[in-house]
Amino acid sequence: MSASPFTVTPLVRRNMRRELVARIVLGAMVAAMVLPLLAIIAYLVAKGAPLISFKFLTTNPTHGMREGGIWSALLGTIYLVVIALAVSAPIGVLCAVYLNEYAKDNWLTRMINLAVVNLAGVPSIVHALFGLGAFVLFAGIGRSILAASLTLAIMTLPVIIASTKEALAAVPMSFREACWNVGASRWQTIWSIVLPNSLSGILTGVILQVSRTAGETAPIMFTGAVFFKKIQPGTLFAYSLTDQCMALSMHLYTVTTQVTNAPEPLPYAIALVLLGAVLAVNAASIVVRSLLRSRKKW
Repeated sequence: MSASPFTVTPLVRRNMRRELVARIVLGAMVAAMVLPLLAIIAYLVAKGAPLISFKFLTTNPTHGMREGGIWSALLGTIYLVVIALAVSAPIGVLCAVYLNEYAKDNWLTRMINLAVVNLAGVPSIVHALFGLGAFVLFAGIGRSILAASLTLAIMTLPVIIASTKEALAAVPMSFREACWNVGASRWQTIWSIVLPNSLSGILTGVILQVSRTAGETAPIMFTGAVFFKKIQPGTLFAYSLTDQCMALSMHLYTVTTQVTNAPEPLPYAIALVLLGAVLAVNAASIVVRSLLRSRKKW
């Protein structure tokens, strides 16, 4: 009697065992990344949540930063992130459009692409020294929100260029050729077809820089952040571009290392607010990205 064609052969059993091993190994790697993050978040919530309140978010630090809230640092962080992205996002996207859609493939463009990739890995302290020399001293802006934001914009620009370039390259060339065949110009094709279909990838690259911009300390320490600055509580326009400001990242460093006899939950509460703000922005970007991807035709 012949064997059933559906009998599991030794080769199939060996492949199934390999598949099981691969699944276990990959699952363990995912757990090794996710579980520490969840543990950190849980620890911050347990330590800092009792101090979080509306008053904590909308009042200034008092009594040598041992009491009060974090309003001046929170508002300063918002200013720095918004202005930095307002500068870096348009410039980065336009640079990526030129490199991917207009520039010819020659030694010069290859050097530019290599320089962009290398700049993305430059330590933040180097960007801080560049911002100090270029914006604070040479341009005469002085230590201010504008100088700090421009430094952060320069720091995030290479990553935005690289991620946008990858998003543009992912759009099929047939889309461009179809537009050119009906008489559309190169810019009309980019504006009407390429950019809308790559917008989700561009948005991902831009929003991911919010985390890095909000969490940096060295660039703003050299160019615009201060130890303490009292502003009008609850006022969204308490800073001007020429003012120095507090920031959550530097405030956390200050409270942890410079302030004596600070309440134990205070640094954890500051870190929790910073982490929560970044997670909120990332969550909003995921929703927007999902909506944009659902409209794709390919």
